[in-house]
Amino acid sequence: MSPGSSAERPASPASSPSRCCAGSAPVLRGPGEAAFVLRPLGALTALYHRPSATTHLLAPPAPEILRALAGGEMTEAALLAALARDYDLADPDPAALAARVEELVAAGLVERA
Repeated sequence: MSPGSSAERPASPASSPSRCCAGSAPVLRGPGEAAFVLRPLGALTALYHRPSATTHLLAPPAPEILRALAGGEMTEAALLAALARDYDLADPDPAALAARVEELVAAGLVERA
């Protein structure tokens, strides 16, 4: 530690169970619920993204990820916990979730805040 630095940092006012402290984990941001329309099409889900006027065909768990992120920003760990809780996942896989999140980032549907 450098002189004058504190051993403890004050809690961030933005910290909450769904958001992690700044600098420790990337925060994900999805489109708000008003930004998209989801329609089931058998095993796939059609998503109309209003801001880009683009339609996407999504396979699970992409629609579930977007629904979870529509409620606000969260870290991948918080997202995995929410999906495990809401969908009763027996063995949540952080690597699989990270791969699906990267696909949604590449498609422009999720941002890293």
